[in-house]
Amino acid sequence: MQKSRILTFTLLVTLVAVSVFACGCMDNSSSSQSTQSDYEMITVTDALGRNVEVPKSPDHVICSGSGALRYLTYLQAQDRIVGVDSIETRESNYDARPYAIANPQFKDYPVFGEFRGNDDPEKILMLDPQPQVIFKTYSADAYDPVELQRRTGIPVVVLNYGDMVNYRSDMYRSFEIMGEVLGKEERAEELIAFFDETIADLNERTKDVPEEEKTTCYVGGIARRGPHGFHSTEPTYPPFLFINAKNVAYDPTRELSSVEVSKESLLGWDPEILFVDLSTTQSEDKSCAVYQLQTDSAYRQLSAVKSSEVYTVLPYNWYTQNYGSVLVNSYYTGKLLYPDRFEDVDIDEKGAEIYTFLVGMGDEQMGAHVYDTMKHIFTTPAFTKVDL
Repeated sequence: MQKSRILTFTLLVTLVAVSVFACGCMDNSSSSQSTQSDYEMITVTDALGRNVEVPKSPDHVICSGSGALRYLTYLQAQDRIVGVDSIETRESNYDARPYAIANPQFKDYPVFGEFRGNDDPEKILMLDPQPQVIFKTYSADAYDPVELQRRTGIPVVVLNYGDMVNYRSDMYRSFEIMGEVLGKEERAEELIAFFDETIADLNERTKDVPEEEKTTCYVGGIARRGPHGFHSTEPTYPPFLFINAKNVAYDPTRELSSVEVSKESLLGWDPEILFVDLSTTQSEDKSCAVYQLQTDSAYRQLSAVKSSEVYTVLPYNWYTQNYGSVLVNSYYTGKLLYPDRFEDVDIDEKGAEIYTFLVGMGDEQMGAHVYDTMKHIFTTPAFTKVDL
């Protein structure tokens, strides 16, 4: 009889314990669901004209496509990511992306797909926690955003990356869309004001320089999905445009696409100052612009080569455009071409200031670190005269 009572009591205790545990699980589940439902839902119109419903100020997001994570970093919301694309975890001797230098922790995140927007829906669904929003750039050349949203059940917001010259309005609109979703509207406005004011400052310093007093210039070694030689340039190189420089390769009919120019054209133009985009030094062979200037008999005839007026600048086409590097290059080239107009500018201080604002979260030490890393990331330092 005593044994029966003990067995009955034990069974009752076990049932109560199981019941409490089950209720606890139900309560946690219910709590989790209510937390998710607590998000205010808003509708944004993305770059494809799609009305996408998303939670306002989500805690967890991912960025797909070239430059998407850069924009999130500009908006100071990089702490909300739960995964990265493959480029963020790659080991490379050269990596001229200031936003990544400022955020080495990106390398430790799980990978949800290949770079340039080649997403893997299954890997996205395995992320823990799950992203509540996917931001996506360059969607036409990558995984279809509509299909990605269908496969994952996660809202996909498509952005036009834009640029600083011809499509600045697209760039600004992307800041605004991301800012609205993330609850970072004020930061988006600060970014827009920063770019407008900085570009206006560059123009104001140089807009009234008489054409006949301008020093002719050319930039070679411009990257486009990899390094190229000295013949690779941009007719509308943004730093030259912002400082109203006399770029011998300028062609108003072209936008920001790189072009290749012949040696004959370069000899005919014979610019007074040459600039070399350091992305070319990745080649480390005869296709490197520095090597070509040092050894090619045709290039050796250029006046700038003979007078050693050849200088290095930062690459900015690195997983699409790094705008901070464009602006630093603008001040550096301006200081060389118009020394009297930029005499108040210390290029190292200006570079640190720009990176502090864009990717350093306002931390001056971080901004200086990013600038110093960018300046010395290649075998030849940026903003120095080339040894010919």
